[in-house]
Amino acid sequence: MTGQPASTPAIQISEEVARAVADGRPVVALESTIFTHGLPRPRNLAVALEAEQQLRAAGVVPATIGVHAGVPTVGLSTEQITELAATDGLDKVSLRDLPVVAALGRHGGTTVAATAFLAHRAGVRVFSTGGLGGVHFGAAESFDESADMTTLAATPVTVISAGVKSILDIRATLERFETLNIPVIGYRTTKYPGFYVTDSGHEINFAVQSAAEAAAVIDARDRLDLPQAVLIANPVDPAKQLPPEELDGILARAWAEAERRGITGNASTPFLLDHIQRDTGGRSLEVNVEVYRGNVRLGGEIAVALAALGGGAGGVDRAGRSAGAGRADGSAAATAGA
Repeated sequence: MTGQPASTPAIQISEEVARAVADGRPVVALESTIFTHGLPRPRNLAVALEAEQQLRAAGVVPATIGVHAGVPTVGLSTEQITELAATDGLDKVSLRDLPVVAALGRHGGTTVAATAFLAHRAGVRVFSTGGLGGVHFGAAESFDESADMTTLAATPVTVISAGVKSILDIRATLERFETLNIPVIGYRTTKYPGFYVTDSGHEINFAVQSAAEAAAVIDARDRLDLPQAVLIANPVDPAKQLPPEELDGILARAWAEAERRGITGNASTPFLLDHIQRDTGGRSLEVNVEVYRGNVRLGGEIAVALAALGGGAGGVDRAGRSAGAGRADGSAAATAGA
């Protein structure tokens, strides 16, 4: 049609990521909210670049995902990561927000939900993050629960995390995962981790003892053509966790202060996490970074094991599109800066 502007890809996939997916080489997706919203400057940029370097050193292609100038991008360049890490007032982009920030041409850091969706569209099967969203306390009245859960129920990626955030109702979250048919598998443990602590006090049914066993579970899920994510719960090293009894006291004080100030809804999570950081004198931040490093490392190992099975990171998604395509519309690979 004449007179119409040239269309732009709905999702931009870097040439490096597209080629690795097409070749069946190991790729791991990384979310951007950890460096756009989760960590202070300049630590945020250092951690983001370290995660990419950690994967490359293990022979794995990193696929950091975010929204740059309105374009959801799988495989942000170093320059794009640096720009997002230094920009104030970025949007925190969940799946529902993607069309809005895309249409308005905004920058954004992608949450677990949006990152998982974009990773799957690009054919990336493994995604390492810190902690998952879940059911908030009082959700029976407020209906306050994360979109991460419903998105993961319909997105067949593998997510490595250290459990859900400690401020959440972990028991209710595990119940919701069960209802949504999302398998939760411990890595060398059946004690579900609580992000800052190794053991949240809740048991899970299954554990895998190696990356190869995790890859076998993922491969079985794919051969069964099941639509949901596989969650691998990877606890922080017990020597590096926050003392559990200390965390209990901190959480009680944080909740009391939030109630006193009337902080509820979306504002509660950043307030509570900031309170934990201040109450621990910054030690919670160090645990956060340690959690992330461990999950990136395990994600790389699982991606390598998956590639060794022959499935790699590619394949064909459920809409029949080639997962190795460089653009979500199925056309030739396009670089992130194109």
